[in-house]
Amino acid sequence: MKKHLLLFYPFLFLLVSCKKNSTVVPPKNNIKAFQHTSISIDGKSSTTGSFNNIEVNPVVKIAFSESISSTDLATNILFNESSGAGIPFSATIENNNTVVIKPTSNLSGIKAYNISIATTLKSTQGGSLETAVSINFNTGIDDSDKFPRITDDELLTKVQQQTFKYFYDFGHPESGMARERNSSGNTVTTGGTGFGVMALVTGVSRNFITRAEGLARTQKIVNFLKTANRFHGVYPHWLDGSTGTVIPFSQKDNGGDLVETSLLMQGLLTARQYFNGADVAESTLRTDINALYNAVEWDWYRKDNSDVLYWHWSPNYNWDMNLPIRGWNESLITYVLAASSPTHSIPKSVYDNGWAQNGGMKNGKSYFGIQLPLGEANGGPLFFAHYSFLGINPTGLSDAYANYEVQNKAHALINYNYCKANPLNYYGYGENCWGLTASDIPSGYTASSPNNDRGVIAPTGALASFPYTPVESMQALKFYYYKLGDKIFKEYGFVDAFSLQQQWFADSTLAIDQGPIIVMIENYRTKLLWNLFMSCPEVKTGMKSLGFTSPNL
Repeated sequence: MKKHLLLFYPFLFLLVSCKKNSTVVPPKNNIKAFQHTSISIDGKSSTTGSFNNIEVNPVVKIAFSESISSTDLATNILFNESSGAGIPFSATIENNNTVVIKPTSNLSGIKAYNISIATTLKSTQGGSLETAVSINFNTGIDDSDKFPRITDDELLTKVQQQTFKYFYDFGHPESGMARERNSSGNTVTTGGTGFGVMALVTGVSRNFITRAEGLARTQKIVNFLKTANRFHGVYPHWLDGSTGTVIPFSQKDNGGDLVETSLLMQGLLTARQYFNGADVAESTLRTDINALYNAVEWDWYRKDNSDVLYWHWSPNYNWDMNLPIRGWNESLITYVLAASSPTHSIPKSVYDNGWAQNGGMKNGKSYFGIQLPLGEANGGPLFFAHYSFLGINPTGLSDAYANYEVQNKAHALINYNYCKANPLNYYGYGENCWGLTASDIPSGYTASSPNNDRGVIAPTGALASFPYTPVESMQALKFYYYKLGDKIFKEYGFVDAFSLQQQWFADSTLAIDQGPIIVMIENYRTKLLWNLFMSCPEVKTGMKSLGFTSPNL
């Protein structure tokens, strides 16, 4: 019996020992997996893991349902730019269950980043993260200067000179005309070329090119225009820069465009006044420009002598576009040049009944405390205050319907104050970032205005308003140049548009947006283009015939 008990006791001891050990180390398949419970950056939370306009030195916190092991913490975290480049960072644990991630140096402004945490992250109990964590965020504006500081005068010259390259360096090699945009190939633009000719005059005056170079380029353009397609003397919106044949703007818009032609003639008449030398080359240029201007049949575009001018006529579709040119918009120059024509002028009744609608274009209401004499509510897109006034000097200019200096200043200030108030809460809008006008947008092209605000700012809006809002325009210029820097200031000056809200920056430049920048900055600085255009004897006569008064007439 004792022998059997002796044999049993060791067996009993083994049973007891096994049972005791099994309570200390549970089976691995009972270890609890865990999840993240919250994500925040700089104290802001997101249920989706996406954040916008984050500071460049962010503090990212991810809380979990279990305490987190510090072993191999950093190896389970990836911190990358959108390009895939890795970002150095530190990772620590706070309150046992929160991982805190910080970049070791400031991030770049206005850029996308991603932080991901792998399922190999462990809890202190040895559990694994059940689902990987992905955090996407965009940084906001980095307030550091992107270019060295220069004087305001030097900055204005730099912007003009860089913008000038669009028209001179990038001008069409065969015709010299301005291309519609930086991706247009052979498509050249009539109105944009008018702006470009005024840019050439500015470039000569500023010594960006010599007078001989400016004259040669202008004559090249004029020689091309002498043989290009015209429709009763009126050019189409687009031409093939090699052949001079019309490129339809739309199916039925394949003939004359009276407004584009008036913008072209505004530039050519300005150049005629500038190149006033007695030598054969400058005399020939003036003669050729006179012939082009005198050939425009402004009166024919009245469509059977009606009291309004029509925008389009096509040899295939006649008047099917059916767009009368009525104010208030960018087309005042069309009526001024039509009235000024020595060969095909229009009477005052066409201006009064057609353009001014016998006062129907008046507004008189106040927006943001500023009374607006003409046009739509809140002023409309800013190019209304630019295109016609590259040449027409609005200073002290009045007629029966408005004081145009008051009109344009009011328009620009309403646009500025709207962006400053920022009723739609677009990121970046403010006293340093304003200007709603026609431009590219992420999904295409639109005429932005306070009544059609898509969150997109076009640099030409504020910069071409320099004569009206010099303080506010300089604030915008400094922000664009110093703070946004090479995101928007490139080979041909400022890109067409940008949206800080969407972190979108156009890669396009457009003739009709670049031109007003260089020309209106020059008018602000010296009144050069205003003085030249307003010195045209035909313009003086024509504007007086429409009832305009001005110290410059």
